[in-house]
Amino acid sequence: MKEIKDILKAYDLSIKTGQKAALATVVKIEGSSYRRPGARMLITEDGMLTGAISGGCLEGDALRKALSAIHQQENKLVTYDTTDEDDAKFGVQLGCNGIVRILFEPIKSDAECNPIDILAFLEAEQESAVLVTLFSLTSVKQIGSSLLYGSNLSIQNSAAALPPGVITDAEEVLTSKSSTFKSYTLDGYNIEAFLELVNPPISLVIAGAGNDAQPLAQIADILGWQTTIIDGRPTHATALRFPTADKIRVLKPEQVLSNVKLNHQTAFVLMTHNYNYDVELLNLLLQTNARYIGTLGPKKKLIRMLEELQLATDENLSRIYGPIGLDIGAETAEEIAISIIAEIKSVFSGASTGFLKEKTLPIHTYNINLDGYG
Repeated sequence: MKEIKDILKAYDLSIKTGQKAALATVVKIEGSSYRRPGARMLITEDGMLTGAISGGCLEGDALRKALSAIHQQENKLVTYDTTDEDDAKFGVQLGCNGIVRILFEPIKSDAECNPIDILAFLEAEQESAVLVTLFSLTSVKQIGSSLLYGSNLSIQNSAAALPPGVITDAEEVLTSKSSTFKSYTLDGYNIEAFLELVNPPISLVIAGAGNDAQPLAQIADILGWQTTIIDGRPTHATALRFPTADKIRVLKPEQVLSNVKLNHQTAFVLMTHNYNYDVELLNLLLQTNARYIGTLGPKKKLIRMLEELQLATDENLSRIYGPIGLDIGAETAEEIAISIIAEIKSVFSGASTGFLKEKTLPIHTYNINLDGYG
Protein backbone atom coordinates (compact mmCIF):
# COMPACT_ATOMS: atom_id res chain seq x y z
CA MET A 1 0.00 0.00 0.00
CA LYS A 2 2.91 2.39 0.59
CA GLU A 3 3.82 2.16 -3.10
CA ILE A 4 0.26 3.15 -4.03
CA LYS A 5 0.35 6.04 -1.58
CA ASP A 6 3.63 7.29 -3.05
CA ILE A 7 2.24 6.98 -6.58
CA LEU A 8 -0.81 9.06 -5.65
CA LYS A 9 1.41 11.80 -4.20
CA ALA A 10 3.59 11.77 -7.31
CA TYR A 11 0.55 12.01 -9.57
CA ASP A 12 -0.79 15.00 -7.62
CA LEU A 13 2.57 16.70 -8.16
CA SER A 14 2.49 15.90 -11.89
CA ILE A 15 -0.91 17.56 -12.18
CA LYS A 16 0.40 20.70 -10.46
CA THR A 17 3.42 20.85 -12.77
CA GLY A 18 1.46 20.05 -15.92
CA GLN A 19 3.21 16.75 -16.59
CA LYS A 20 1.33 13.89 -18.26
CA ALA A 21 1.82 10.46 -16.70
CA ALA A 22 1.39 6.74 -17.25
CA LEU A 23 0.94 3.87 -14.82
CA ALA A 24 3.01 0.73 -15.34
CA THR A 25 1.72 -2.44 -13.67
CA VAL A 26 3.22 -5.94 -13.57
CA VAL A 27 0.23 -8.06 -14.57
CA LYS A 28 1.81 -11.46 -15.15
CA ILE A 29 5.11 -13.27 -14.68
CA GLU A 30 6.40 -16.67 -15.73
CA GLY A 31 9.46 -17.96 -13.93
CA SER A 32 11.34 -15.70 -11.53
CA SER A 33 11.13 -11.94 -11.27
CA TYR A 34 12.24 -9.28 -8.79
CA ARG A 35 8.68 -7.93 -8.42
CA ARG A 36 5.48 -9.89 -8.41
CA PRO A 37 2.14 -9.15 -10.15
CA GLY A 38 0.63 -5.99 -8.72
CA ALA A 39 3.91 -4.05 -8.56
CA ARG A 40 3.38 -0.53 -9.92
CA MET A 41 5.32 2.47 -11.08
CA LEU A 42 4.20 5.94 -12.16
CA ILE A 43 6.16 7.52 -15.00
CA THR A 44 5.84 11.19 -15.88
CA GLU A 45 6.85 13.01 -19.05
CA ASP A 46 9.90 14.53 -17.41
CA GLY A 47 11.25 11.08 -16.53
CA MET A 48 10.30 10.90 -12.86
CA LEU A 49 9.75 7.31 -11.68
CA THR A 50 7.77 6.50 -8.54
CA GLY A 51 7.45 2.89 -7.41
CA ALA A 52 9.22 -0.03 -9.05
CA ILE A 53 8.43 -2.83 -11.49
CA SER A 54 11.81 -4.55 -11.24
CA GLY A 55 15.09 -4.30 -9.40
CA GLY A 56 16.03 -1.43 -11.70
CA CYS A 57 16.82 -3.44 -14.80
CA LEU A 58 13.61 -2.70 -16.71
CA GLU A 59 12.99 0.88 -15.64
CA GLY A 60 15.02 2.46 -18.44
CA ASP A 61 13.12 0.73 -21.21
CA ALA A 62 9.86 1.14 -19.27
CA LEU A 63 10.34 4.91 -19.43
CA ARG A 64 10.48 4.75 -23.23
CA LYS A 65 7.40 2.52 -23.40
CA ALA A 66 5.49 4.78 -21.02
CA LEU A 67 6.32 7.89 -23.07
CA SER A 68 5.05 6.09 -26.15
CA ALA A 69 1.79 5.20 -24.38
CA ILE A 70 1.42 8.79 -23.20
CA HIS A 71 2.06 10.16 -26.70
CA GLN A 72 -0.39 7.76 -28.36
CA GLN A 73 -2.86 7.83 -25.44
CA GLU A 74 -3.28 4.07 -25.69
CA ASN A 75 -2.79 1.25 -23.22
CA LYS A 76 0.13 -1.02 -24.15
CA LEU A 77 1.17 -4.47 -22.94
CA VAL A 78 4.92 -5.08 -23.11
CA THR A 79 6.62 -8.43 -22.61
CA TYR A 80 10.16 -8.67 -21.26
CA ASP A 81 11.67 -12.13 -21.76
CA THR A 82 14.50 -12.34 -19.25
CA THR A 83 14.96 -16.06 -19.88
CA ASP A 84 17.05 -15.06 -22.88
CA GLU A 85 20.62 -15.23 -21.59
CA ASP A 86 21.66 -12.62 -24.11
CA ASP A 87 21.01 -9.67 -21.79
CA ALA A 88 22.12 -7.32 -24.54
CA LYS A 89 18.67 -7.86 -26.01
CA PHE A 90 17.45 -5.19 -23.61
CA GLY A 91 20.76 -3.45 -23.13
CA VAL A 92 20.73 -4.27 -19.42
CA GLN A 93 21.99 -6.88 -17.03
CA LEU A 94 18.74 -8.54 -16.05
CA GLY A 95 19.74 -11.01 -13.38
CA CYS A 96 16.28 -12.62 -13.31
CA ASN A 97 15.06 -15.64 -15.23
CA GLY A 98 11.46 -15.11 -16.21
CA ILE A 99 8.95 -13.54 -18.55
CA VAL A 100 7.47 -10.30 -17.23
CA ARG A 101 4.38 -8.70 -18.76
CA ILE A 102 3.82 -5.05 -17.93
CA LEU A 103 0.76 -2.99 -18.75
CA PHE A 104 1.27 0.72 -19.47
CA GLU A 105 -1.78 2.96 -19.02
CA PRO A 106 -1.65 6.68 -19.86
CA ILE A 107 -3.61 8.60 -17.24
CA LYS A 108 -6.43 10.64 -18.74
CA SER A 109 -7.30 13.08 -15.98
CA ASP A 110 -10.68 13.90 -17.52
CA ALA A 111 -11.75 10.24 -17.66
CA GLU A 112 -14.11 9.11 -14.91
CA CYS A 113 -12.54 6.51 -12.60
CA ASN A 114 -9.21 6.34 -14.43
CA PRO A 115 -6.51 4.03 -12.97
CA ILE A 116 -5.27 6.71 -10.55
CA ASP A 117 -8.83 7.40 -9.35
CA ILE A 118 -9.25 3.68 -8.66
CA LEU A 119 -6.03 3.61 -6.64
CA ALA A 120 -7.18 6.69 -4.72
CA PHE A 121 -10.46 5.00 -3.81
CA LEU A 122 -8.49 1.94 -2.69
CA GLU A 123 -6.14 3.98 -0.50
CA ALA A 124 -8.99 5.94 1.07
CA GLU A 125 -11.10 2.88 1.83
CA GLN A 126 -8.50 1.26 4.12
CA GLU A 127 -10.22 -2.10 3.69
CA SER A 128 -9.37 -5.23 1.73
CA ALA A 129 -10.54 -4.95 -1.87
CA VAL A 130 -10.03 -6.60 -5.25
CA LEU A 131 -8.47 -4.63 -8.10
CA VAL A 132 -9.28 -6.12 -11.50
CA THR A 133 -6.90 -5.46 -14.39
CA LEU A 134 -7.84 -6.77 -17.85
CA PHE A 135 -5.29 -7.41 -20.59
CA SER A 136 -4.87 -9.51 -23.72
CA LEU A 137 -1.95 -11.61 -24.91
CA THR A 138 -3.38 -11.87 -28.43
CA SER A 139 -5.03 -8.52 -29.14
CA VAL A 140 -3.51 -5.06 -29.47
CA LYS A 141 -6.46 -3.64 -27.52
CA GLN A 142 -5.70 -3.52 -23.79
CA ILE A 143 -8.55 -2.67 -21.42
CA GLY A 144 -6.46 -2.05 -18.29
CA SER A 145 -7.52 -1.17 -14.75
CA SER A 146 -11.23 -1.87 -14.77
CA LEU A 147 -12.79 -2.51 -11.39
CA LEU A 148 -12.26 -2.02 -7.68
CA TYR A 149 -14.51 -4.31 -5.70
CA GLY A 150 -14.89 -4.59 -1.95
CA SER A 151 -17.41 -5.38 0.74
CA ASN A 152 -18.65 -1.79 0.72
CA LEU A 153 -17.72 -0.49 -2.71
CA SER A 154 -17.77 -1.21 -6.43
CA ILE A 155 -15.87 1.31 -8.58
CA GLN A 156 -15.71 0.73 -12.34
CA ASN A 157 -13.62 2.50 -14.94
CA SER A 158 -16.21 4.14 -17.18
CA ALA A 159 -14.11 3.39 -20.27
CA ALA A 160 -13.79 -0.35 -19.50
CA ALA A 161 -16.24 -3.08 -20.39
CA LEU A 162 -16.40 -5.95 -17.93
CA PRO A 163 -16.63 -9.58 -19.06
CA PRO A 164 -19.45 -11.67 -17.60
CA GLY A 165 -18.61 -13.36 -14.32
CA VAL A 166 -15.85 -11.02 -13.22
CA ILE A 167 -17.75 -9.63 -10.22
CA THR A 168 -18.56 -13.13 -9.01
CA ASP A 169 -14.88 -14.02 -9.30
CA ALA A 170 -13.95 -10.85 -7.41
CA GLU A 171 -16.28 -11.89 -4.59
CA GLU A 172 -14.50 -15.25 -4.44
CA VAL A 173 -11.12 -13.53 -4.17
CA LEU A 174 -12.40 -11.51 -1.21
CA THR A 175 -13.63 -14.69 0.45
CA SER A 176 -10.53 -16.79 -0.25
CA LYS A 177 -8.16 -13.89 0.51
CA SER A 178 -6.04 -14.97 -2.44
CA SER A 179 -5.34 -13.14 -5.70
CA THR A 180 -6.03 -15.08 -8.87
CA PHE A 181 -5.86 -15.04 -12.67
CA LYS A 182 -8.87 -15.75 -14.87
CA SER A 183 -9.57 -16.03 -18.59
CA TYR A 184 -12.70 -14.57 -20.20
CA THR A 185 -14.19 -13.89 -23.60
CA LEU A 186 -15.32 -10.36 -24.37
CA ASP A 187 -16.62 -9.19 -27.75
CA GLY A 188 -15.06 -12.25 -29.38
CA TYR A 189 -11.60 -11.64 -27.86
CA ASN A 190 -9.76 -13.70 -25.29
CA ILE A 191 -9.22 -11.54 -22.23
CA GLU A 192 -6.93 -12.28 -19.29
CA ALA A 193 -7.66 -10.84 -15.87
CA PHE A 194 -5.51 -10.29 -12.83
CA LEU A 195 -7.80 -10.15 -9.81
CA GLU A 196 -5.53 -8.71 -7.16
CA LEU A 197 -6.40 -8.81 -3.48
CA VAL A 198 -5.03 -5.63 -1.91
CA ASN A 199 -5.00 -5.40 1.88
CA PRO A 200 -4.76 -2.16 3.85
CA PRO A 201 -1.40 -1.42 5.47
CA ILE A 202 -0.57 -3.01 8.80
CA SER A 203 -1.93 -0.93 11.66
CA LEU A 204 0.66 -0.93 14.44
CA VAL A 205 -0.55 0.09 17.89
CA ILE A 206 2.36 0.78 20.23
CA ALA A 207 1.35 0.86 23.88
CA GLY A 208 4.22 2.79 25.39
CA ALA A 209 5.81 6.12 24.52
CA GLY A 210 9.27 5.55 25.92
CA ASN A 211 12.50 6.20 24.06
CA ASP A 212 12.64 2.60 22.85
CA ALA A 213 9.28 3.06 21.06
CA GLN A 214 10.63 5.90 18.91
CA PRO A 215 12.70 3.82 16.44
CA LEU A 216 9.85 1.30 16.22
CA ALA A 217 7.47 4.05 15.11
CA GLN A 218 10.05 5.43 12.68
CA ILE A 219 10.68 2.09 10.96
CA ALA A 220 6.95 1.38 10.73
CA ASP A 221 6.50 4.74 9.01
CA ILE A 222 9.20 3.90 6.46
CA LEU A 223 7.24 0.76 5.61
CA GLY A 224 4.03 2.73 5.19
CA TRP A 225 2.31 1.18 8.21
CA GLN A 226 -0.34 3.13 10.10
CA THR A 227 1.09 3.82 13.56
CA THR A 228 -0.76 4.72 16.75
CA ILE A 229 1.07 5.65 19.96
CA ILE A 230 -0.75 5.07 23.25
CA ASP A 231 0.45 5.97 26.73
CA GLY A 232 -0.98 7.18 30.00
CA ARG A 233 1.64 9.92 30.30
CA PRO A 234 0.88 13.19 28.48
CA THR A 235 4.53 14.19 28.86
CA HIS A 236 5.64 11.22 26.74
CA ALA A 237 2.85 10.75 24.18
CA THR A 238 3.54 13.87 22.13
CA ALA A 239 3.96 14.76 18.46
CA LEU A 240 7.37 16.22 19.25
CA ARG A 241 8.60 12.80 20.39
CA PHE A 242 6.74 10.84 17.67
CA PRO A 243 6.58 13.08 14.57
CA THR A 244 5.94 10.18 12.18
CA ALA A 245 3.03 8.62 14.11
CA ASP A 246 -0.41 8.83 12.51
CA LYS A 247 -2.19 9.04 15.85
CA ILE A 248 -1.07 9.79 19.40
CA ARG A 249 -3.41 9.14 22.29
CA VAL A 250 -3.12 9.62 26.06
CA LEU A 251 -5.32 6.82 27.36
CA LYS A 252 -5.91 4.54 30.27
CA PRO A 253 -5.93 0.80 29.43
CA GLU A 254 -9.73 0.58 29.58
CA GLN A 255 -9.99 3.38 26.99
CA VAL A 256 -7.73 1.80 24.37
CA LEU A 257 -10.11 -0.48 22.48
CA SER A 258 -12.77 2.20 22.13
CA ASN A 259 -10.18 4.50 20.54
CA VAL A 260 -8.55 2.00 18.17
CA LYS A 261 -10.05 0.55 15.01
CA LEU A 262 -9.19 -3.14 15.18
CA ASN A 263 -9.19 -5.29 12.04
CA HIS A 264 -7.31 -8.27 10.59
CA GLN A 265 -4.31 -6.02 9.86
CA THR A 266 -3.87 -4.72 13.42
CA ALA A 267 -0.81 -5.50 15.54
CA PHE A 268 -0.42 -4.54 19.21
CA VAL A 269 2.94 -4.09 20.91
CA LEU A 270 2.97 -3.72 24.69
CA MET A 271 6.07 -1.84 25.81
CA THR A 272 4.91 0.65 28.43
CA HIS A 273 7.40 -0.54 31.09
CA ASN A 274 4.41 -0.20 33.42
CA TYR A 275 3.52 -3.67 34.65
CA ASN A 276 -0.01 -2.84 35.80
CA TYR A 277 -0.81 -1.01 32.55
CA ASP A 278 0.43 -3.96 30.48
CA VAL A 279 -1.52 -6.51 32.55
CA GLU A 280 -4.79 -4.61 32.23
CA LEU A 281 -4.38 -4.01 28.51
CA LEU A 282 -3.32 -7.61 27.86
CA ASN A 283 -6.46 -8.84 29.58
CA LEU A 284 -8.60 -6.72 27.24
CA LEU A 285 -6.68 -7.69 24.09
CA LEU A 286 -7.08 -11.40 24.78
CA GLN A 287 -10.83 -10.88 24.52
CA THR A 288 -10.46 -9.62 20.95
CA ASN A 289 -9.47 -11.31 17.70
CA ALA A 290 -6.30 -9.22 17.41
CA ARG A 291 -4.02 -11.07 15.02
CA TYR A 292 -0.78 -10.06 16.71
CA ILE A 293 -0.12 -9.27 20.38
CA GLY A 294 3.51 -8.82 21.40
CA THR A 295 4.93 -8.12 24.84
CA LEU A 296 8.33 -6.68 25.62
CA GLY A 297 10.32 -8.35 28.35
CA PRO A 298 11.31 -11.86 29.44
CA LYS A 299 9.10 -14.93 29.20
CA LYS A 300 8.70 -15.12 32.97
CA LYS A 301 7.09 -11.66 32.96
CA LEU A 302 4.50 -12.82 30.41
CA ILE A 303 3.79 -15.99 32.38
CA ARG A 304 3.39 -13.94 35.57
CA MET A 305 0.90 -11.61 33.87
CA LEU A 306 -1.16 -14.49 32.52
CA GLU A 307 -1.16 -16.28 35.85
CA GLU A 308 -2.30 -13.11 37.58
CA LEU A 309 -5.15 -12.90 35.07
CA GLN A 310 -5.83 -16.64 35.44
CA LEU A 311 -5.31 -16.94 31.69
CA ALA A 312 -2.07 -18.95 31.60
CA THR A 313 -3.28 -21.47 29.03
CA ASP A 314 -1.24 -23.09 26.29
CA GLU A 315 -3.47 -21.35 23.76
CA ASN A 316 -2.71 -17.89 25.15
CA LEU A 317 1.01 -18.60 25.51
CA SER A 318 1.02 -19.69 21.87
CA ARG A 319 -1.02 -16.71 20.72
CA ILE A 320 1.09 -14.01 22.39
CA TYR A 321 4.51 -13.13 20.97
CA GLY A 322 6.59 -12.78 24.11
CA PRO A 323 9.41 -12.15 24.33
CA ILE A 324 8.64 -10.06 21.29
CA GLY A 325 10.76 -10.06 18.12
CA LEU A 326 12.99 -12.34 16.10
CA ASP A 327 16.26 -13.60 17.51
CA ILE A 328 18.80 -11.48 15.61
CA GLY A 329 21.03 -10.71 18.56
CA ALA A 330 19.42 -7.31 19.07
CA GLU A 331 20.76 -5.12 21.87
CA THR A 332 20.02 -1.46 21.12
CA ALA A 333 16.54 0.07 20.81
CA GLU A 334 17.01 0.36 17.05
CA GLU A 335 18.04 -3.28 16.69
CA ILE A 336 15.14 -4.42 18.87
CA ALA A 337 12.78 -2.36 16.70
CA ILE A 338 14.05 -4.15 13.60
CA SER A 339 13.50 -7.55 15.22
CA ILE A 340 9.94 -6.59 16.24
CA ILE A 341 9.05 -5.21 12.81
CA ALA A 342 10.48 -8.30 11.12
CA GLU A 343 8.45 -10.62 13.33
CA ILE A 344 5.21 -8.72 12.72
CA LYS A 345 5.85 -8.72 8.97
CA SER A 346 6.51 -12.47 8.96
CA VAL A 347 3.30 -13.16 10.91
CA PHE A 348 1.12 -11.10 8.58
CA SER A 349 2.83 -12.51 5.48
CA GLY A 350 2.67 -16.08 6.72
CA ALA A 351 6.36 -16.37 5.90
CA SER A 352 9.11 -18.42 7.48
CA THR A 353 11.93 -16.62 9.24
CA GLY A 354 14.88 -18.72 8.15
CA PHE A 355 17.85 -17.78 6.01
CA LEU A 356 16.94 -17.27 2.34
CA LYS A 357 20.05 -19.17 1.28
CA GLU A 358 18.60 -22.29 2.89
CA LYS A 359 15.35 -22.17 0.90
CA THR A 360 14.94 -24.84 -1.75
CA LEU A 361 11.83 -23.21 -3.24
CA PRO A 362 11.69 -19.81 -5.00
CA ILE A 363 12.18 -16.82 -2.69
CA HIS A 364 8.76 -15.40 -3.50
CA THR A 365 5.83 -17.72 -2.87
CA TYR A 366 2.91 -15.66 -4.14
CA ASN A 367 -0.49 -15.74 -2.52
CA ILE A 368 -2.02 -16.27 -5.94
CA ASN A 369 -4.40 -19.01 -7.00
CA LEU A 370 -3.67 -20.17 -10.54
CA ASP A 371 -6.60 -22.61 -10.78
CA GLY A 372 -8.74 -21.90 -13.78
CA TYR A 373 -6.11 -19.77 -15.46
CA GLY A 374 -5.44 -20.88 -18.96
